[in-house]
Amino acid sequence: MADQLTRSVLHADGISLGRSAVDKWDAVRQTGAVLLQLGAADDGYVAAMLEREGSVSTYIGEGVAIPHGTDAGRALVRRTTLSFLTFPDGVDWDGEDVRVCVGIAATGDEHVAVLSGLAQVLMEADSAERLRTATDPQEVLALLSGLHDDEDNA
Repeated sequence: MADQLTRSVLHADGISLGRSAVDKWDAVRQTGAVLLQLGAADDGYVAAMLEREGSVSTYIGEGVAIPHGTDAGRALVRRTTLSFLTFPDGVDWDGEDVRVCVGIAATGDEHVAVLSGLAQVLMEADSAERLRTATDPQEVLALLSGLHDDEDNA
């Protein structure tokens, strides 16, 4: 079930590896642009993501940030979708080194299980490193989708 949920909100075409950004604002714009390219949100959603980042940092630790829009920006979301971008050279995020941005466009809470899976990956040093250094979108999908199998079968 988690694998199915992951596939419903995170697709290979939403994964972009090996990017570079001049700063966190550029990284947020790139992360949001992927969501727009996927048709997950309307124009203006990236501005809502930048507004959110301006009010509270979306850095969550272990080299990962989860840029997302404001509550008002939710009106611009067409469907819940995640984007996943890596920045191998890192992005300065208020003094933290970010290597992964997971962009969120959400109409509800469908993305929560995938983010829970992300948290589980980040708690295991080897898995977290594999996620930060992934070179194939299928590797990212596999890391994030196979995490809830025990819960799903319980």
